[in-house]
Amino acid sequence: MASNIEKATFAGGCFWCMVEPFDTRPGVESVISGYTGGNIENPTYEQVCSNTTGHVEAVQITFDPAIMPYERLVDTFWQQIDPTDPGGQFNDRGESYQTAIFYHNDEQKAIAESSKQALEESGKFSKPIVTKILPAKPFYPAEENHQDYYKKQSFHYRLYKKGSGREDYIKSTWGMSVDKSKLKEQLTPIQYHVTQENGTERPFQNEYWNNTKEGIYVDVISGEVLFSSKDQYDAGCGWPSFTKPVDSYQVTEHLDQSHGMIRTEVRSRKADSHLGHVFEDGPRETGGLRYCMNSAAMKFIPKEEMKEKGYANYLYLFE
Repeated sequence: MASNIEKATFAGGCFWCMVEPFDTRPGVESVISGYTGGNIENPTYEQVCSNTTGHVEAVQITFDPAIMPYERLVDTFWQQIDPTDPGGQFNDRGESYQTAIFYHNDEQKAIAESSKQALEESGKFSKPIVTKILPAKPFYPAEENHQDYYKKQSFHYRLYKKGSGREDYIKSTWGMSVDKSKLKEQLTPIQYHVTQENGTERPFQNEYWNNTKEGIYVDVISGEVLFSSKDQYDAGCGWPSFTKPVDSYQVTEHLDQSHGMIRTEVRSRKADSHLGHVFEDGPRETGGLRYCMNSAAMKFIPKEEMKEKGYANYLYLFE
């Protein structure tokens, strides 16, 4: 294993729901569901759920910090949980569903503690944050049927995430609060129409449809990184088109049945802005997807300006 590869371990309640937010992200090599923090070797799911072994359900992430900094993983972790709940997470109660960050070195410990302190001082929560920060202990992979559950049992997983209350909690607690009256003042009419009213700008008459410069595209409201010029191509449709997002976590997909069509809408996760749609007619050699975006929903940051504008962590895209 390369020397720059690290591990991160997070307990966030049911591990079924803790794989998807980290999986397939840039710099992440693997996400394994398992058990840690307990006092017996190789526990089974039944033993852990009995709350007699001291273990919690957790995920262990193998990642490259040069591409996916540990700080970003910790931020993502907080955004999946209720850090004020000492008795479990959502519908899952008991010791095995308690939350914790297990650090693997002093740097991770410092980052986790600083992140927790910042969250405490933010005033976001009225109750104390009870998530523990602990030294990593032996991690035991869970049974095979629990690995990649969100892929293997996607329908049941979606029902469970929704039914447990986790999905709605994440959206209401961690979504970006948007004041539409202020946005009307900050955005141009077309930017507001696209992002807030699910509008579509005219093909071939938008800012980035034929952009050939190197750089990244960020959400015009939140500044979150969405796409890279490395994945942009001329689809002939008159809108900027991409084969994939930079980080799949930063976009969400939704069924769109408007205008008598069945399409997949793409929105930004943090600001919940309408971005465009994704189609399955993209280049086969890159996976077959075409992310057809509205220029008005994005802001382009040229490669030479990325460092000064706070996006130095994404310069690896152009190496």
